[in-house]
Amino acid sequence: MTASSTRRTTAAHSRPAAVGAIAVAGALLLTGCGDQTQNNGSDGGTAATSSAPLADMLPQTIRDEGVIKVGSDIAYAPVEFKDSSGRTVGIDPDLAAAMGKQLGVEFRFQNGTFDTLLTGLRSKRYHIAMSAMTDSPERQKGIDPNTGKKVGEGVDFVDYFTAGVSIYTRKGDDQGIRTWSDLCGKKVVLQRGTVSEDLAKAEAEKCPKDKKLSIEAFDNDQQAQTRLRAGGADAGSSDFPVAAYAVKTSGGGNDFQLVGEQVEAAPYGIAVAKDQTQLRDALKAALDAIIDNGEYDKILRKWGVVDGAVKEATINGGA
Repeated sequence: MTASSTRRTTAAHSRPAAVGAIAVAGALLLTGCGDQTQNNGSDGGTAATSSAPLADMLPQTIRDEGVIKVGSDIAYAPVEFKDSSGRTVGIDPDLAAAMGKQLGVEFRFQNGTFDTLLTGLRSKRYHIAMSAMTDSPERQKGIDPNTGKKVGEGVDFVDYFTAGVSIYTRKGDDQGIRTWSDLCGKKVVLQRGTVSEDLAKAEAEKCPKDKKLSIEAFDNDQQAQTRLRAGGADAGSSDFPVAAYAVKTSGGGNDFQLVGEQVEAAPYGIAVAKDQTQLRDALKAALDAIIDNGEYDKILRKWGVVDGAVKEATINGGA
């Protein structure tokens, strides 16, 4: 999630939304959720630690436990969400499962609201946070982007995907919205703590006094979609993969439409505590391994998001 301190700052870069939307359409409808990973989306623990090629890179405590605890907002389809049987599925769980085979551990996803994940990481409730989280300098430094004040020690990121932010409206009712400036005088719904919220707040400061931008933020993106679907807002905003998935699947594709282009393209990163450099480096090695062996590309193609692929894992690449 492109989130405030966690990704989700004003947009300068853009990519056409249509390319990924078409890809999401085909892959999501054809693959569905039937072949998602078992055991909460993480079957990597089935590989014995002793036989996994990168097991020796992990801290001994994690090797002994056989589990990497993952903090995640599991309501952000198609990145991570619950399928009809209650399993945690999506892009992140699939990537984690593939990494688990390299490291010989299970990535065990634990649900939490997005804006509390870094707090959970600091309190050692999780080993990592993996939740469509944008790698940003503020998060790396532990700075609240709204106040500019330091609120924690910050985190390191292992970057694994690139995504922008999109705007969507009710289908057939775009009200002339194409850019963020078109939201002045209207109401937008989004998830709290995300880059979408940052963008909306920044735009609201620019709007004329007689055309104020109203922002309604929710704990998760599904709540925002419900509000828009019911006519309680003019537009919604979220990370492109999520917006495209909602457009394709909600109401059989009849509820929403994407408008304009993606903005604020930035890397998703796996957040790791600053003092856990060994774990960080092991995660990077595992990501590079699945990129090299083709598993990474296979997973992104399965979910129709190959346009966000990276060629190698990067540490703290957000700028």
